[in-house]
Amino acid sequence: MSRTDERASDPSPDPACPPSVEPHGHGLRLCAWDAESDADVEAWLRGRTDPDFQRWNTPLVWDASFEGARESLRRRAESDAEGTTVAFRITDAESGATLGQVGLSGIDAHMRRAVVGYWVLPEARGRRVATRALDLAARWTFTELGIHRLELDHAVGHGASCRIAELCGFAFEGLMRGAAFEEGRQDAFRDAHLHARLATDPAPEGIR
Repeated sequence: MSRTDERASDPSPDPACPPSVEPHGHGLRLCAWDAESDADVEAWLRGRTDPDFQRWNTPLVWDASFEGARESLRRRAESDAEGTTVAFRITDAESGATLGQVGLSGIDAHMRRAVVGYWVLPEARGRRVATRALDLAARWTFTELGIHRLELDHAVGHGASCRIAELCGFAFEGLMRGAAFEEGRQDAFRDAHLHARLATDPAPEGIR
């Protein structure tokens, strides 16, 4: 029995620690964020304050300053340690340059379900970074965490996210009414598309 088969038969996977081995492939390496690294904090802040990110995402807490971004990364590290999230810094495998973020939230070890999200820095767009990172993170999630169902949702109208999800084997499952905040607001809602990929689904081909 392979390691994947062993985890698939385990009804109670335990994702409660950051990865000890950094996932890598597709020319990328997924690393832990370091809240004490000024370079990591700066990249996190640039990503979260980018106009394209803010068009499609309305976080519960805005990272409006350098120190605010550092505190956000520290909180994320705490939730990673508790096993409710996993945050990866997407890096170029050769240069080590930070390209963006891909991570899990809402990890339910009992139901073996999680939600995946990502963003890419402006200078890394147009290079299939999000597609490659999403597939890499999904494969790691299934094999290392024993997750069975990995969900992805995005605001209606975000065509790029729809295409990335489908390329990575996340089937479109339907419309979720009022499931996301409106742009820049937490008192109004917009619809979202739901995609999902199962550990038992065929792995997508041709991602590189």
